[in-house]
Amino acid sequence: MIGRRGILAAGGGLLAAPLAAPSVLAQAWPARPIRMIVPYTPGAATDAMARLSAQKLQEKLGVTVVVENRAGANGAIGSQAVLQAAPDGYTILASASIHPMARHVMKAAPYDPVADFIPLARTARGPLVLVMSPALPQRTIPEVVAAAKADPRKWTFATSSLGAAGHLATIEFNRLTGANIEIVGYRGSAPALTDVAAGNAQLMFDPVLSTLPMVRGGQLRGLAIATTARTPLAPELPTAAEAGLPNFEFYSWYGVWGPRAMPREIADRINAALVEGLREPEVVQRLTGLGFEPVAETVAEAEAFIAADVARNAELLRIANFQPQ
Repeated sequence: MIGRRGILAAGGGLLAAPLAAPSVLAQAWPARPIRMIVPYTPGAATDAMARLSAQKLQEKLGVTVVVENRAGANGAIGSQAVLQAAPDGYTILASASIHPMARHVMKAAPYDPVADFIPLARTARGPLVLVMSPALPQRTIPEVVAAAKADPRKWTFATSSLGAAGHLATIEFNRLTGANIEIVGYRGSAPALTDVAAGNAQLMFDPVLSTLPMVRGGQLRGLAIATTARTPLAPELPTAAEAGLPNFEFYSWYGVWGPRAMPREIADRINAALVEGLREPEVVQRLTGLGFEPVAETVAEAEAFIAADVARNAELLRIANFQPQ
């Protein structure tokens, strides 16, 4: 960190040099490859969005962007690795809406996800789908709720990670239906969905990107989509409202973060590159085909959104009497 003191020289001309260092650093950036850490396993929506973001950054900035998966501890291992690296723009984090919720879902989060990180950009958002094991006979939400209330020991909800959008949707589902189905946390979407497909867990909310291919392939049964209107991508899926859950709307959103001490000039350059890259017509078409829509915000707008989102989700956890784990 550069302090306010400098070495006084004749005329004080050297005093300004240390203060100018962040701008000098930003002007020379990027001069070498960038490492993008994903704190979850490969193959899920967070990983897919990270790799697309890395590709666009690489194209726009003209340097290699290497994606590194460092899963574990509910995302804390990868996130902390970013904080432990130099805040010079060469190590950044690609995560999802779960990231700002760390202090609300972990007993002893090793960082403050809002105070210690700066959101470089929110990149995209996608609706959640409620899926279940296809071996079960139930085909609607009312049938599931009735069966779970009749024999709760036979039902569990899988969730990719505590604090993720799917976890919050599950809490709200239990609250609205009174089903109180047990929630089991996993280390990412891929192992959780595998367990649901195998019948080891019965239900899960997860983004359309990871669920729809498995629904179409017969490994999962789609019960509802957590939007207010049916999606053209899967018009056969009823909305949660149609299934008896009014105003039930949950999206998972994705983004890129850096250490809060990162020079703002670098943060703004990353933001501009991502916004430009993800708004390219072919990228928009690709995202739409996956059930996502790009998000175009400045760093300041992303910070404002996240503050409101964290407040809303924290209140949901409070109402559910959720205890950090």
